[in-house]
Amino acid sequence: MTVRRGAVGAPAPRVEGLAKVTGSAAYAYDRPVADPVYACPVQATIARGRVVAIDGGAAAGVEGVLAVVTHREAARLADTADAELAVLQSDAVAFRGQFVGVVLAETPEAARQAAGLVRVEYDEEPHDTELRADRAGLYTPEQVNGGFAPDTDEGDVDAAMEAAAVTVDRIYTTPMLFNNPMEPHTSVAVWGDGGDEGGGGPGEARLTLYDSTQGAHVVRSTLARVFGLPPERVRVISPYVGGGFGSKGMPHAHNVLAGLAAMAVPGRPVKLALTRQQMFSLAGHRTPTIQRVRLGAGADGRLTAVAHEVVEHTSALKEFAEQTAVGARMMYAAPNRRTAHRLAALDVPVPSWMRAPGEAPGFFGLEVAMDELAQACGLDPVELRARNEPEVDPESGRPWSGRHLVRCLREGAARFGWEERAAVPGTRRAGRELVGLGVAASTYPYYRFPGSRAVVGYDGSGRYTVRIGAADIGTGAWTVLTQIAADALECPLGAVRVEIGDSELPPATVAGGSSGTASWGSAIVAACHAFRGAYGTEPPPGAEAGADMPRDPDAERFAMHSFGAQFAEVRVDADTGEIRVPRMLGVFSAGRIVNPRTARSQFIGGMTMGLSMALHERGVLDHRTGHVVNHDFAEYHIATHADVVDVDAVWLEEEDAHAGPLGARGIGEIGIVGAPAAIANAVHNATGVRVRDLPITPDLLLR
Repeated sequence: MTVRRGAVGAPAPRVEGLAKVTGSAAYAYDRPVADPVYACPVQATIARGRVVAIDGGAAAGVEGVLAVVTHREAARLADTADAELAVLQSDAVAFRGQFVGVVLAETPEAARQAAGLVRVEYDEEPHDTELRADRAGLYTPEQVNGGFAPDTDEGDVDAAMEAAAVTVDRIYTTPMLFNNPMEPHTSVAVWGDGGDEGGGGPGEARLTLYDSTQGAHVVRSTLARVFGLPPERVRVISPYVGGGFGSKGMPHAHNVLAGLAAMAVPGRPVKLALTRQQMFSLAGHRTPTIQRVRLGAGADGRLTAVAHEVVEHTSALKEFAEQTAVGARMMYAAPNRRTAHRLAALDVPVPSWMRAPGEAPGFFGLEVAMDELAQACGLDPVELRARNEPEVDPESGRPWSGRHLVRCLREGAARFGWEERAAVPGTRRAGRELVGLGVAASTYPYYRFPGSRAVVGYDGSGRYTVRIGAADIGTGAWTVLTQIAADALECPLGAVRVEIGDSELPPATVAGGSSGTASWGSAIVAACHAFRGAYGTEPPPGAEAGADMPRDPDAERFAMHSFGAQFAEVRVDADTGEIRVPRMLGVFSAGRIVNPRTARSQFIGGMTMGLSMALHERGVLDHRTGHVVNHDFAEYHIATHADVVDVDAVWLEEEDAHAGPLGARGIGEIGIVGAPAAIANAVHNATGVRVRDLPITPDLLLR
């Protein structure tokens, strides 16, 4: 069953827009609680070793301080299998910035002042934070993020490379990157004995967490395990979330610290908000990568071999392996293909999800290599990609549910004025500026995760309530889910009210993998159809029906991905090397677009983040101390309004008949994929200088 064409497809304004612009939308830290206590963490100042002594005397003397909690005083956790969440459970230090204590006070100012007075002595051990491709100890993980095999090897890549008429064999690198959503990671923890905040019998321990998270249910299940509670005695509330980019997709140490802190002041809620600087060591990051990309092709540019081999770091405390090379397995037709991932376990903070994990860094290497191959073959970069379009998924052999990359490339070239691109790099000028155009391809898998359930209720006065524990992290979920329900119920948009952001609601999967609309929307469609099937168009007051997200048999028969073409114009000052990007265009194939207004925002947001990745962002790790030294917005540069002039996103009018009842594929992450490569390729076209390391800064051009 599909939904009818009514509200779906309309550029409806955000349901929660008024609440946000007027300031009445309560984010996690805004939640009013009675008599709160404020927490400020104490962080390790070494990268590896043990705590041998902590002196909290001076901190305890600050007016308003209630407690200084360290590993000696903290409650014991029931489950410490996840080492990142084993907070204050031992004296071991695994990375600089790790929690070694927390100060609790009547005001946030007192807590912060006192935390700076805590004196910690360490038994410091030698640490290792430097990622190199030739280092000893590299290993192959059992799997990479997403459950993919770390390595694949099809055909004979080495023989094909030797026989190829044209080859590319280059190293590309990306640095540590940090998510940095506008709203920092915050938690307000409330312990109760039942009754308050949604149930539990008298005397039963119960934890309520107002949390900035991309998944209330995953935080509930995780904290229930860590604190040894039944899941029904943990409630996580997160109706409004100020961005996440993946960093809020899984629980982190601050969630546990908030719960432990509240245990130390019985009967009082605890508010914890990470500072911007603290987020650089406690909220995940994108791992740096060293990518060797080898391409072999005939004189006509048709690929005979693709090899993408990656070295990246993980934390010695907890493994996270970014799936950087996985996209190369399905992107272009080539009979001989190899991908590999090798990890270095270092004394660094724990990496985690960041917008388009795998594809974002991996397609920088792959798509710049494709540009180099086009130049070596004397082919237009758009034409080279079109010549290597696979008829079926090279990895699985399945037919595509809808692959329209070539259409995106052709349409983008026509819209962007691709014919103006300089045939010889470095030859087009406008005054003192060198002008170049670049292109890159984008893709992102279609994900629709099981585990979501929706319930529809009717109040008897023409109003329907749809309940599902989803999350809106600024993407427009409030709005698109309302549109989907209105279409499925065949009622006006204003007759539907959606409730999300609470683990007391029916379960929903995390807002990640560009899967939210497809997963939650499918559950809502199923629930609405169940409701109409049970009650018809004249339901009685109090009528209610629910349904789980149905299984999609086509997911096992077709290869499902979104695709796109990214175009960029750059202008480089010939004297200073300063780079400007006056124009970017993305043309995307993502199935049916549920809401053009919010979709455009997502596409452009991703492209802007890709521009930021290309030109600005780099975490600088001081290997002497294990410290990310540029851990604030003064020195960790991100794109601002001045950097973004004309960014446009368009899409093909289509519907993927195999992508669930909505015919829509995810759009939240594809915008960043390929954008850095398009800019790097444009820089080369402008200057003749090939930069293979991000970010692209003026000094790299002036050399």
